[in-house]
Amino acid sequence: MLSANRIKQIRSLQQKKFRKHANLFIAEGSRLIREILRSTLEIESVFHTSTWTDIQLLKGKPAELITEKEMSRISGLKTPTNVLAVIKEPKNIFSFTRLNKGFSLALDDIQDPGNLGSIIRTAHWFGISTILCSHETADAYSPKVVQATMGALVNVSLFYVDLQSVLTQAYEMEIPLIGTFLNGENIYTCQLPKNGVLVMGNEGNGIQPNIERFITQRISIPSFSTSSVGAESLNVSVATAIACSELQRRAI
Repeated sequence: MLSANRIKQIRSLQQKKFRKHANLFIAEGSRLIREILRSTLEIESVFHTSTWTDIQLLKGKPAELITEKEMSRISGLKTPTNVLAVIKEPKNIFSFTRLNKGFSLALDDIQDPGNLGSIIRTAHWFGISTILCSHETADAYSPKVVQATMGALVNVSLFYVDLQSVLTQAYEMEIPLIGTFLNGENIYTCQLPKNGVLVMGNEGNGIQPNIERFITQRISIPSFSTSSVGAESLNVSVATAIACSELQRRAI
């Protein structure tokens, strides 16, 4: 039986300040927990009801059988699932050697958790394992982001860094820095590098001027719409997927 204090502690992890203080985050749902249990992430606790069928994956990890009522009290979902895990937040240490091969992503103040989760999922799909995040980018370990990644979070390494400082050094190391803009070169017809950092900007403001000045190639995704009425730009997660796809396709 879960104590009131334990329930309060788990519920508190819905908030960033408590996650950072405890260095813990939560994940919910059978598919997501399955991926986490198969990963190298360190599990603090797994809470599950009697209907959870992946008990064999625990392999000695701390777990507790709870009632559906207790699950509803610790879950952050409108419709609670049958398993929830409390996981230790990984402490990734960034090294510039990660930028020397293949493509990486740099996120300049991505604010929406859903967008960030989709971008992480996209990065994994296209074989990009390094994601640099500005300190103002949404918290990758918030419940909304974790759920949106659909398990891809365990397959990428995220680094919250002083993005301007890191990209300054990358620029000095002559690492290609590719940025998406409305007035850039057509991504489908321009020459593209075989490696580098793809920089994606904020949903409303794009790439900030202090980051833009280090961009070595400006690209754009052309619209094929015949109407002058409608969206002026793509959602950042959609744009990231298109750019990652074309960069990796050309690199083959």
